[in-house]
Amino acid sequence: MSEEKTTQETDAWFTLSGDVNSDMVHRVFEAVSGMSENGVETAHVLIQSNGGYVSDGLCLYNFLSNAPVKFVMYNAGAVASIAVILFLSGTRRYASETARFMVHKSHATASPGARPDALNIIVEGLRADDARTESILRKHIELLPEQWAIHQYSDLHLTARDAKVARMINEVSDFSPPKGVRIRNI
Repeated sequence: MSEEKTTQETDAWFTLSGDVNSDMVHRVFEAVSGMSENGVETAHVLIQSNGGYVSDGLCLYNFLSNAPVKFVMYNAGAVASIAVILFLSGTRRYASETARFMVHKSHATASPGARPDALNIIVEGLRADDARTESILRKHIELLPEQWAIHQYSDLHLTARDAKVARMINEVSDFSPPKGVRIRNI
């Protein structure tokens, strides 16, 4: 059997879009179960997400980083907030020329009239989330000191070219499934 035929049989192509939340976690768990059962070795996943819940993004990052399938991630539009952490679970990562990334610190809204002890709990939770996500960012990417400074207090936007310099992606390249393959939506 030719190498090209073997690659086609062990690679599969997927799209994943929407908010990073418990519904996405469930969909990804189900999809990876199917991939494993069907002998998929490499899953090419196009992600389109403006983010969502930190805990769900961290769960997906940890799950996909240790799954029995290798993930190749693509950004063809926008991957933002906690979706960037999900994106970083890929062993190889690509972005289209016109794609963008955005990372920022965690945020929350307190109830009107919240008491100081309740506010303190919210602040401690945000600090814990920021420590967890920043450790993953630092493991995978190399931002300039000026970029880390922006990230400290604001949204940091990266073009595909910026992401390449920061090692967030391997190359600027499009999600291009081979003609005739089935593309599944997760």
